[in-house]
Formats: sequence, C-alpha cells, structure tokens
Amino acid sequence: MGIIKTDYDVEGLSPTDSYPDPAGKQISSKLPVYADENGAVPGESFTIGSSLYARIQRFANRFGVEPRGIERVPEDERTDKTLAKAGTMWLAANMVVSSFAIGVLAVPVFHLGFVDGLLTILFINLLGITPVCFFSTFGPVFGLRQMVLSRFYFGWYGVKIIAVFNILACIGWSSVNVIVGAQLLHAVNNDLPGVGGIIIIAAGTFIITLFGYKIVHYYEFYSWIPCFIIFLIVLGQFAHSGAFVNIPMGVGRSETGAVLSFASSVFGFATGWTSYAADYTVYQPHTVGRVKTFAWTWAGLIFPLLFTETLGLAVATAMTFDPETGAPTNSYAERYEVSHIGGLLAEVLFPPFGRFGQFCLVVLALSIVANNCPNIYSVSLSLQVLGRWTQAVPRFIWTFIGTLIYVAISIPGYSHFETVLENFMLVIGYWLAIYEGIALPEHFFFKKGIKGYNVADYTSPHLLPPGIAAIVAFGFGVMGAVMGMAQVWFIGPIGKHIGNPAYGGDVGFPLAFAFAFVSYLGLRTVEKRMFGR
Repeated sequence: MGIIKTDYDVEGLSPTDSYPDPAGKQISSKLPVYADENGAVPGESFTIGSSLYARIQRFANRFGVEPRGIERVPEDERTDKTLAKAGTMWLAANMVVSSFAIGVLAVPVFHLGFVDGLLTILFINLLGITPVCFFSTFGPVFGLRQMVLSRFYFGWYGVKIIAVFNILACIGWSSVNVIVGAQLLHAVNNDLPGVGGIIIIAAGTFIITLFGYKIVHYYEFYSWIPCFIIFLIVLGQFAHSGAFVNIPMGVGRSETGAVLSFASSVFGFATGWTSYAADYTVYQPHTVGRVKTFAWTWAGLIFPLLFTETLGLAVATAMTFDPETGAPTNSYAERYEVSHIGGLLAEVLFPPFGRFGQFCLVVLALSIVANNCPNIYSVSLSLQVLGRWTQAVPRFIWTFIGTLIYVAISIPGYSHFETVLENFMLVIGYWLAIYEGIALPEHFFFKKGIKGYNVADYTSPHLLPPGIAAIVAFGFGVMGAVMGMAQVWFIGPIGKHIGNPAYGGDVGFPLAFAFAFVSYLGLRTVEKRMFGR
C-alpha cells in the first residue's frame, strides 16, 4: 500500500523541516503525515522526526500515552475486538449521580406524578439514545472520530462551527458535573472545601483521559460496578423505609407542558453523547458488524439511564412541599432544599448506615469521573478539528488545557454562578437536535447509506460538501429551538402556548430538529446541483 503526503502537511517548509520516509519521499516533520491512499495514519508516524511535535510524542510514548488525535486509524491498528466495550463505555458514563439527578427533577421542578414521569423516562430515552447508537457504528467502518466524520455533513469549514458547540458542551457539562461531585464530597466532610472536591475529581478524570482510548475504556469497563452496587443499596433502603409515594398523574394543559419540559431534559441528557459517539469505536475492526455495535451501545445506554433516572424519580416522590408557599415539609424535602441531590441521597443513606452511608456518597461523588471522561477525552479531538495549527498540538496537551479551563470555570461557579452555568448549558443543548436534523438526512437521502462515503476525502476540503446548506439549515434549527424552548431565561412564542403560560412547555428539541431537517433537504438539493458534491 503506497504512502502519500496528506493535507495535514504545513506548506512552505524548508528542506531542513522535512525528513525521508521509508519509501524515500520527503515528509514534513511538523505533523503526523504518513498516510495510505485512504488517509489512514499509522501510529508509528507520530514519533518520527526531530521536530518538537515528534519529540513530545516520543516522550509521551514512553508512558503509554495514546499519540493519535483526529487522524484516521488504519485497519491493521483496529485491534479492539471486545464488543462489550462499546456498551460498558456508556454503562459507566451513565451509571452516575448526574443521571440520577435527571429523574429527581420530575417531582420538585416539573411537578409530575410517578407514572407519567416513568413513562416519559422510558420513551424519551429510547428515542434519545438512537442517534448515539447509530453513529457509534461508524467508528469501526471508517476509523474516524465523530467530529471528523461530521465533515461529510457540514463540510471542511462548517464543521468548525459544530466543533465549537461541542467544545462548549464538553467544557460546560464537565464544569456542572464536577460542581455536583464537589457538593457531594462537601456534604460528607464539611471541612473539605468545594475547590478541594473539584480538584480531586478533575485530577482523576485528567489522569485517565491523558492516556487515551485504551485506558478510558479500561476504566469505564469496571467503574460502573461499585456505583451500581451503591444504587442498589439506595433502592433497597428506600424501599424498606416505606417513604415512596405513588404521586397521581396530573391532567390538563399544565400536565402537557410539564411532561414536554421534563422530556426535553431527559432527551438532552440521553442524546448528548451523539457528538462523541464514533470516538469510542474507532479502534474496532470493520468486521465486527454494525448491528452488533449498535446493539451493545444500545444496551450500555438504556440500562443505566432507565435504572438511575427511575430510581431518582422514586426517591423524589418522598419529598413533600407546602402547596401554598412551596416550603419543604419533611426531612427529604429539607435536605434537598439545602444540599440538592447530595442532601436527598444523604437522607436515604446516612440515618441507617452512618459512616458506611458517607462512604457510599463519596463513591457516588467520584462517579463523576466516569461521567466526565467522555467529555474531556472528546474535547481534545474537537479542538484539533478547528484548524491545522490545533491539530499540530498533541491530543494529550489539549486534554490538559481543557481540564484547566473547566476547573477555572468550576471553582468560582461552585459559589457564585452554578445555576447560571447550568441554565446556559440547557439552552445550548438544543444544538444536538440540529446536528441530528442535518447529519441524518445527509446520510440517508444524499449519501444513501455507507456506500456513499469516500473516506479518503476527509482531508480534502474541495471534495467534501461545501457546507453552505448545512450552516443555513443550522440557522433554521436555531430558529426552531428559540421558538419552542421553555427555559428559565426565555420562553419561546410556541413554547409559551403549551402548558401553563407562566412556565410554558418545552418543544425546542423537536422544533429544532424539524426546522433543520426540512430546510436542509431543500437547501442541500440546490447545493448539490450547483457544486456537484
């Protein structure tokens, strides 16, 4: 198989900036540039040469750090044949206190009953995880990361906008998650300041993501087990306490708005992994089969999401509030009012178990590491997509920089603007529905399936879609999200007419998807006729 010079080369290098490859060709030493005719880059190419990049890679290689960033993985290096990892990756990332917290929201925030909350959790998760499972199957087929794969939908330049949204999501949700974990640690030990908890969780996440794909998968393969055991303890103790209340289902316009708004939170959490999906299957051989990859990913997502969110919903039914003032009227509600999720779990675990209950809460706090690993590993890949100069920075350095940024946000956020940060993340979360509303029609209607991709084009801007249709459709999707959203900061004109006018009903996700989908079909048809690609 021949060796060619790829578009990753830096133009205008002097002869002293290059070195001969084994085939006798001059290859730039500034970036990993060995590639076969399909654009795959062998792992050994990252350490060849005398450049600073190569020297850093050789140093990191001594410790087993993954050198690869967004470069395509060659077939002979896709040796990860353990299909179960496609499932345990997401099993661990969702068997966490963050997903438990989603289920809790149904009662104190949306005032739902148990049955309507349960049905919403079930059906919306089934819908939300489908794109994650679908795009996970592309990793083994192409050996490309999700943001690089997105070049086939948004074009070389358009994907940079998508990457920015993904970077904001990775950094923002990592900040929100680590604040929650630090609050849990503080609930156990009041002498541990919030900044201490943030640094503990962030350091653990960084060490795992620093080493890359294999270590991330290895950690996620096992880390869900202690969390699952503790959630079973929570379930058993709460069932034994008799505090569960089967809150009756509401009726009427307010119920409609509440269900739709809760559905938006559930969908956003479930589908939030879509923009990372293929990142965690790129080292699997293409022979594993797309159906098997889909099935393992589906199992790894649906079980922890349904289990933890339903458990959170059930525990939340124990809270009672004064109907007139909204003030808490029992210990569950009081704990939640003061310490949020940590207080609610403490009310279940501390009275019967004492110090063991505190230990359980510490383990759940550290589960945030498993939740944040995909965020921090994938943010480095999204940063490399922004330009050739960002790709010239090794992945693990971007991992370190990303960690510093979200820690810098989290420390002041812990005390001053946690709610503001969370509300901001909920608002930008609609971008995922827009992404799906563009990527899915491109795949099914214009590329007509896997055979419509020429994978070697991923480094060639002039062979990829122009991206004009995608960016304009993205704008239409934003319009749909704004019209349908019902958030603390803003209630859209359509969302306002659903449910209680004071709170509205959130239909931002379906409208964002619909606006993007429909507009993209028309715009892409015109674009393809004009540009032929």
